[in-house]
Parts: sequence; structure tokens; C-alpha cells
Amino acid sequence: MTTEIDLRETPKSEHRERLFDALSAADAGDEFAVVADRDVDTDLLRYQIERDRELTWDHADPDAEPREHRVVAGEALEDALPSIDVRDLKPQRRHEALLDAFDQLEPDEGFLLINDHDPKPLYHELKSMHGDVIHWEYRSRGDDGWRVEVGKTGESEADDRDVVTRFDVRDIPKQERHPTIHHRYGMLPEAGTMELIAPHEPRPLQREFRQRYGDAFEWEVLEREQGRCRVHVTKLAEGESSSADADGTASTADETDASPDDAVEVTQELDVRDLPPAQRHEQIFAAYADLDLGEGFVLVNDHDPKPLYHQFEAEAGDAFRWEYRQKEPGEFRVLIGKAEGATTDAPVGSTGGHSCGEHDAPF
Repeated sequence: MTTEIDLRETPKSEHRERLFDALSAADAGDEFAVVADRDVDTDLLRYQIERDRELTWDHADPDAEPREHRVVAGEALEDALPSIDVRDLKPQRRHEALLDAFDQLEPDEGFLLINDHDPKPLYHELKSMHGDVIHWEYRSRGDDGWRVEVGKTGESEADDRDVVTRFDVRDIPKQERHPTIHHRYGMLPEAGTMELIAPHEPRPLQREFRQRYGDAFEWEVLEREQGRCRVHVTKLAEGESSSADADGTASTADETDASPDDAVEVTQELDVRDLPPAQRHEQIFAAYADLDLGEGFVLVNDHDPKPLYHQFEAEAGDAFRWEYRQKEPGEFRVLIGKAEGATTDAPVGSTGGHSCGEHDAPF
């Protein structure tokens, strides 16, 4: 028997109390259907931390409105870590849930993060926002999911600046800086601001933003001093455009819309809308690996796959081609191909197979 908990008419301030009361009265194996007008993943994680009891849950439909969570009560955690599995959440919702979860941790609390790929950019993001209080330990890496122990070792250094996220790129290896920032920028909400702290003004990154996003962002340098430059990058709402000054300080439409330099022959259509996120990426990378130079496929997705573009662009070399064919709510079509005459044909999507140190594979 499944018990329904409908939180839609309950004030948000009371959501956690209602959930905790219902779950605390349950026996191991009892199931709940939680319906809410927001994700309650962080509440479910807090229940495990505070009540020392395991919960497992998934989302009936990653795109559903309202949110529908299927929750199963478990046994006492005892010495096990509470866990949060974000594999069937969309990237933006993953980050929202995980940042919120870490914000709510007290010193010496932690959780086990389960993801479908290496969440290393989250490590950089948390460290940039909270300081040297991040415990980060890989438990497993592979096709059955990446498991990372995440904890807070002391009081956070986070401040109340009005930004969605912050990256101190001085602490990020150079080869990972730009891919990490582009990936996270792609998940910013409209009007959201990302703060960057760099050893100098990051003009090469600014040029990349201008090339990829046209006038859809604003770039504001707030501080310049020896060894430190603080920049705010704000994603503008659709239809807005920035007014760049003489040196282009505030700028950047989407260069990923540009047609490929070299034509490719479409060999198939790959519709991934009915697949969970982890399987989507697996099939897309496999399809790309099977292409010969001069071939391509049309990817059909239910939302803009721009974060995927950034991963291909960073890893695939000059063979990679990307062209939007359709941008409609619920249906995006993108030609992904390998151009003839390219000098490189690098593999992509294979970071899970790297061996390594604690923070080695890119996102």
C-alpha cells in the first residue's frame, strides 16, 4: 500500500514537518507518493541525517509539474551515510538540490552523493563558495554510478553576496577552468549571476563567452588588484542584450547556432527524450564514436542540450560539428557530426574510464 502525501496546499515552511511526521510513523518498506510544487530531495536528505534512518526515492517523471517523488522508508542507518541520488534530475535541478543540501549541513555532517558521472565541478564550486571546509572522497567510479562522500568539516566561509554561484578559478587546474565555467553557466537561471575570482582579468574566457553567447550576458569587473580580479557574469533574460562598452566589458547569442564549417551527411536520428539522463549521454557518446568523418546524426531532446555541446567542444577536437535544427519547447533538434578534413578525432564521454587521483576526471 502506498500512502500519498500532498504538499501542494501546505505552506512551504511546513513541508519538512509534515514529511518528517509521516515518515517517522512508517515501518521499513512502507511506500509514499509525495506530491509537491517543488523538489523535496533536500528535505528527504535532512530526514536521514536528523533521524538516522535510510530513505530511497526516485522521481515519477523528471519533467513532471507538480513534482512527484516515490519514497520508500528503510532501516536505521547506524554507521552508514545518508545518501542522495541525483541521477534522474536534470542538471540545473541537481545543482540546486546539492548546493542547498550542503548549505544546510552542520560541521561534521555529510552525505553520499550518487551521480551518473564525475561531479568534480561541484567540488570546485563548493570550495569556491564555502572555503576549505569541504570533505570530498570518491567511493566508486564507473558505469553503475559515481559515489562521492561529501561533508562539511567546519563553519562555512560563505557570504551573502547576491550571486547564484562562485568559482575561484585560482584553485582549479588550468585545463579544467573553462569547461567547468561554461558547464555551470549553461545551468544558470535567467538573470542569474556567476562570480569569478581569477589571478587577473580573464579576457580569454570573456572572448569565449562573446563567441558562444553573443549579447546574452553581461560581464562586469568589480575588483582589480595584484593577483586578484573579481568578475560578475550575468545571464540575461531571453530577448535582452547587453550594451558592451568600448573594450567589450559587458557582452555576449549563441555561437553554437552557427552552421558547421563543413557539411556532414546525416546517417540517423537519435531521439533520447524517453530515456533517463544517464542513458541519454551514454547513447549520444556512443553514436558519436560510431561516426566516420563526414557523417552526423540528428539528436532529438526535450530541452536545450547546450551543456553537452560544451563537453564535446572541450574534448572532441576540430572534427566536431554542432548545428541547431529546431528549438521548440519539448523538442530540440541538433545536428552533431564529424567534419571531413579535420586533423583530430578525439574520443569524448569516456572520462569515467580514467584512472586516478582524487579529482582527476572532468565533468
